[in-house]
Amino acid sequence: MAISIGVTTLLPKAHIESVQTITPFMITDPRPTLAVSAADPISLGIFQNCLHILLYYTKATQEDSSWLHAGWIKESLSRALVEQPLFAGRFRVNDSGELEVVANDSGIRLIEARTPMTMAEFLSYKSSREDAEDELVFWKTIDEHSPQYSPLFYVQVTYFQCGGSSLGISCSVLLADLLFKENFLKKWADIHHNLLSDKSLPVTPFYNFRHVGKNGKSANNIFVSIPSKKSENVDSENDDALKICVEEAESKYGFGKLFVKINSSSCGAVKVENFRKEGLAKPKIKGIAEAGWDFFGAKEVGFREGNKPASVSYWFGFISGGVVMAVPSSADREGAYSVIVTVPDLED
Repeated sequence: MAISIGVTTLLPKAHIESVQTITPFMITDPRPTLAVSAADPISLGIFQNCLHILLYYTKATQEDSSWLHAGWIKESLSRALVEQPLFAGRFRVNDSGELEVVANDSGIRLIEARTPMTMAEFLSYKSSREDAEDELVFWKTIDEHSPQYSPLFYVQVTYFQCGGSSLGISCSVLLADLLFKENFLKKWADIHHNLLSDKSLPVTPFYNFRHVGKNGKSANNIFVSIPSKKSENVDSENDDALKICVEEAESKYGFGKLFVKINSSSCGAVKVENFRKEGLAKPKIKGIAEAGWDFFGAKEVGFREGNKPASVSYWFGFISGGVVMAVPSSADREGAYSVIVTVPDLED
């Protein structure tokens, strides 16, 4: 099926078959919190904006079945959530009237879907693949009036006709730094490996599903710059590193007037605010190096031995303008920050 000349061919849509809530394998006690500082949460878009990560996997073995693979994915995910329970948490207003995320074990949503295409066919559609990838992830915007009921993290497992599958991660931008800093996907994959090799566990997992719908629209254009100088700090008082990253991103991908800055710290807090570049002098700062998404290591995440992703995609969803995100780096690079810049699509 095709549309007018000059417009990309439409790909078949993925059909969502089921949904389940996955909670941590153990009760979280005590419950960690993440303080959220935002003058106007709704206008800043913190209830809409999300990060998507999409990993494609070929069929690992001839014995693999879709329901068996998804079952073990859920078993391992519930155990991985024990190490990072904030993903299974919800927004709340604390006793001081401030917004925060609390790890209350409400759970994440796991979606199971199927597409009539093979993975090779899907990946071959270069021109329309970016739009089609929206079908392989799920994100429902957080309810602005009752955010305490909305999940902050979704996983969608989509099966291709060839037996391959994709793993689509969608999480609130406020929790995105935990994916990178804590190397959550790698830890989850390691737990999955250990489960599959544990002979004391049942041969088959147990999980059933119910049908749900899907909506949502994504954005793209990503630029990543990694400060390599450990002594360089990024905070609301010193935006030099952020300014130069925005300058570099705009020189490559386009221009934006207003960005939303998301500044995560290592002390359990995240600050969201407008970031205007008008009138800013171009800063002179050393120790900043450009890098791609591969820096975050998703291409090395394999849930089966020797079965690393055939392809990986990253993008932000529901972004109407630009975003500047400062993410503390992992423990082995203490004091360093990763700065992610998205530039608005000038065609939108």
